[in-house]
Amino acid sequence: MGIKVCLALVLLLLAGCDNSTPVEKGFAGLGSEAAAFTPVVPGRVFSFPADHGPHDGFRIEWWYVTANLKDAQGREFGVQWTLFRSALKATPEVAGWGNQTLWLGHAAVTSATSHHAAERYARGGIGQAGVSLAPFAAWIDDWRFSSQAADPLTDLQLSARGKDFSYQLRLTSTRPLVLQGDKGFSQKSEQGQASYYYSQPFFQADGTVDIDGKRYEVSGPAWLDREWSSQPLAANQSGWDWFSLHLDSGEQVMLFRLRQQDGAPYITGTWIDAQGQTQLLHADDIRLTPQDTAKVAGRSMPVRWSIKIPGKHLDITLNALNPNAWMDLRIPYWEGPVQFDGGTGYLEMTGY
Repeated sequence: MGIKVCLALVLLLLAGCDNSTPVEKGFAGLGSEAAAFTPVVPGRVFSFPADHGPHDGFRIEWWYVTANLKDAQGREFGVQWTLFRSALKATPEVAGWGNQTLWLGHAAVTSATSHHAAERYARGGIGQAGVSLAPFAAWIDDWRFSSQAADPLTDLQLSARGKDFSYQLRLTSTRPLVLQGDKGFSQKSEQGQASYYYSQPFFQADGTVDIDGKRYEVSGPAWLDREWSSQPLAANQSGWDWFSLHLDSGEQVMLFRLRQQDGAPYITGTWIDAQGQTQLLHADDIRLTPQDTAKVAGRSMPVRWSIKIPGKHLDITLNALNPNAWMDLRIPYWEGPVQFDGGTGYLEMTGY
């Protein structure tokens, strides 16, 4: 995602052998100090396929896929698959039960009338979850995102299952990767919090979705986000609204709005043309306005948005395919597919 939901609160529960619980700062603790971990600084030179794998020394990272799918009858679906890695210590990983890495998986399927989500937890070092290269594989239990290709992001298999849903998708692309932000340095606050962030927004997905006992043959665009950081939020940032948009013109857009407890939100994004060339978008370039809200899980959620990027002649109003796409997990949030005249996309909202 853009930015994804942190493991911090879950990790405190799983690793809770210490009676002194630290005060969480920022949404889900993502604004807590991480001085012992590797900082994110501008100027990193990315290296592939190595950067598809884990990054020792950083506290949090994720492999995140969303897909906007249709079947032959035009019925629409959204699919999400996420694997989070969180380090308890800023040291190289060790094998066995002494491993200091914890893993969390999220998976979901959304239709116009239903939404199902599931989560998995694992300790590192014992083979239950992890990410490997040559061949590439990211997994937790039987949920997998993997490739046998020499360039892993050209041809991958994606699968997950939960109560009343499952999916099996093939993702292919011949397009280059996209570095988000300033050549992969994605700033998250005026104080300088940031992540390293790249995407593959040009995947084509094909496969099957099983939901509520029925199977659908589906296809459509998919989006991969890869991010890693040690402190991606400022302490006063309470949540975010993140958008990935597939335009029918072949262009792609990533936007996020980080809400703060005081002051204006931090807004930025990336315009990606049909050839994969990028332009960093600043707050002055973007008009991002919540419209209608819906009552979801006892919360008022903005499920209809106006997005304007005047410099790109973009003026759209997007709506949730299913306003009730609430991820009722250990760390709850809203995540689901969105629609607008001229394209489709995904929206994630946290901290409401």
